[in-house]
Amino acid sequence: MRDAVSDGAYNSLADSAPGAEAAAVPAPEPVETGDSKSIYGDDDRLDYYAAPASMKTLSNSVVSLWKSASVTTTGNKAALRVGNFGRSAGLCPGQKFAEQPIGAFCSGTLVGEDIVMTAGHCIVDQAACSNTKLVFGYALKKAGDYPDSVAAGDVYSCKSVIKRDLDDGSGFFHALVSIYNGGPGPDFALIKLDRKVTGRKPLAVNRNSRPAAGDKLFVIGHPVGLPLKVASSAKVRSASPTYFFTADLDTFGGNSGSAVFSARTNLIEGILVRGDVDFIDSPAGCKIASVVPQDGGRGESVTKISALEKFIP
Repeated sequence: MRDAVSDGAYNSLADSAPGAEAAAVPAPEPVETGDSKSIYGDDDRLDYYAAPASMKTLSNSVVSLWKSASVTTTGNKAALRVGNFGRSAGLCPGQKFAEQPIGAFCSGTLVGEDIVMTAGHCIVDQAACSNTKLVFGYALKKAGDYPDSVAAGDVYSCKSVIKRDLDDGSGFFHALVSIYNGGPGPDFALIKLDRKVTGRKPLAVNRNSRPAAGDKLFVIGHPVGLPLKVASSAKVRSASPTYFFTADLDTFGGNSGSAVFSARTNLIEGILVRGDVDFIDSPAGCKIASVVPQDGGRGESVTKISALEKFIP
């Protein structure tokens, strides 16, 4: 399903994040939409500073994707064009992370010295690649420390698209392929950066086994363009389609491109690509996060790593 608020797409983001200088960090421009995500059962999302040590280590290799115009580098500092989440999305009081900044439009993961893995609908062609900055370290290092900048060395450019695939099952031919494979085809992109990443390690993918129903998972990324979040306590619901599996991951638009990990091995099992509705209107006229039972909703769709592992070094 599609939602008006997904993959960082807000029509009006007029406010800057708390503590940000409005002149240096203006509101972000609207970006393309993607498939929505949702909350299953309890909201298990944690900020970087509150995550377990092992997940923090993995998080250091997770990257946020920004429009080039939203990142301004001056000297050793890169200012990020951010907006206040609660005001930008018209959230009701008390919604989680409402006071935090937003600005990224997708998520990705370092899988080679200069290679990032993300969703195919996040980087649609070379033009989109050329207009994208990849920012590491967009995360809360301590409570209340809302980021509106990073070190200039943590900003990289998208140089080229190594391999990309996107099949949402629409159209007659793709519909036939979808029926044959038990669902849509892959949704992924591997992109080459302008230089090798320093101080961060490429993460390993699972090349030896395939996910099965009941396997425990967690995801790391940037829901609605927020600073990095870790969400655990999830599991595979179904892994029967050829190219993707479904899971009860607590994710939103902006999480597209996020790596989904095995909770047992910490290896990457796939890429988060689509899911349920993000937000719903409350009777008060403001928005609240869409919450369904742990086993409810349609589930979040994850492109299997088997669809792209042969292209990863």
